[in-house]
Amino acid sequence: MLINKHEADNIFRRVPGLTIKMNPELLAIDEMLDDDELFGMMRNDLARRYPQTESRGRKLTPVEVILRMLAVKPLYDFSYEQTEQHVCDSLVLRQFCRVYFQAAPDHTTLCRWAQLIQPATLAAFNERVLALAVAHKLTHGRKLRMDAMVVETNIHYPSDSSLLADGVRVLGRNLRRAKALIGQGVDVSKAVFRNRTRSAKRAAREVGRLSRFGRAKTLPAYTRLVQTARATVRQVQQVLPVLQAQETAAAERLVQTFQTFYHASNRC
Repeated sequence: MLINKHEADNIFRRVPGLTIKMNPELLAIDEMLDDDELFGMMRNDLARRYPQTESRGRKLTPVEVILRMLAVKPLYDFSYEQTEQHVCDSLVLRQFCRVYFQAAPDHTTLCRWAQLIQPATLAAFNERVLALAVAHKLTHGRKLRMDAMVVETNIHYPSDSSLLADGVRVLGRNLRRAKALIGQGVDVSKAVFRNRTRSAKRAAREVGRLSRFGRAKTLPAYTRLVQTARATVRQVQQVLPVLQAQETAAAERLVQTFQTFYHASNRC
């Protein structure tokens, strides 16, 4: 059965001579998490664990405890296991999480509860937190710091040779766009718009193939790759002044792209 909270207590008053207090950061978060709307969002999602979670079964971890322990986790960059350990060991965190002298939930239990929170609920939760922070004059609301999860994706290992080849590919693609934007009216050599992507890829593949045989074997191919990258950068240097004279939004975007890749590629 889902319950809202433990019976209110105050650890600091029950331990004689104890002078520990929450720091100002925790006090501000503690006050914010007392908001009924935030509590309601969390409770609605947790109540969906089982069809009769709200009315039947043994008493589960209180919603208030789950909400506050999930706030402690990203605040101190803890894992679920570290969150459990620190809440169990700290009187301050026990008071903040409203665990008091009750047993704190196991880290696996906390993880299962966290998985019930829906993305839409989390987005609405963050918006409400931001609104409360602005109302309490804790922030202007122009920026919001959020935690993010790294997800595995299908990308190649970023070796030096592959990064150089990628840079040549992107610059070549944008040189083609610049050629279409500049048109035939400007006196610019066709060689300036040459796309060297194939040469760069060929050299990068050769570097990868020969890398098992040592540095001496890869040096000629790597030298050709660097020369190709430098040649592409020189092409960009010739196109930039012409694009800057165009004074259009499309030309301005290309100039910004070229300048970004130029500074990176120019280090090779």
